[in-house]
Amino acid sequence: MDTFSYLAQTSFPLLWLLIAVVGAAVRTRHSPSRAAKLEIWQRWWAGAALGCGSLWLVIAFLVIPDEMAATIGFARTPFEFEIAFANLALAVLAFRAASPSATTRERALVGLGAGMFLWGAAIGHVHQWLAAGNHAPGNTGGILVYDVLAPAVLIVLAHRAQRLSGANESAHASR
Repeated sequence: MDTFSYLAQTSFPLLWLLIAVVGAAVRTRHSPSRAAKLEIWQRWWAGAALGCGSLWLVIAFLVIPDEMAATIGFARTPFEFEIAFANLALAVLAFRAASPSATTRERALVGLGAGMFLWGAAIGHVHQWLAAGNHAPGNTGGILVYDVLAPAVLIVLAHRAQRLSGANESAHASR
């Protein structure tokens, strides 16, 4: 595999993170408050980064399971089907977190739930990388960044929104 092909394959998961960042940055240009900006960032991160990224994996693991397994550096097994449905759960939760009626607490919980799966996957990728020398595009590179950042950023954004909300409540109570 040539370098360009490898970079294109390993970088693809980063597309979902980039879409979330660009979308949120564009939408927050004229936001009236810090709370409104955090709301927009949470919704874009949940919907684009985690939701669309997970939905893409659902489709890929169901439609082209042989290619997905090979991209990760493995032969096809029944686990591709299971990974598809684990990602479907993440997509459904992420799209709920992206809805206007989702609470900060819901978004934090979605981030934590996604983290349990994706951080476990990241540990597995690193183990395969170090123990077996697996440098397949779907095992190292962009997928590791995605697996770590997709839930972590959602958790951090929700935490910041919660702290801001608490600070605003304290300011109103002291008046």
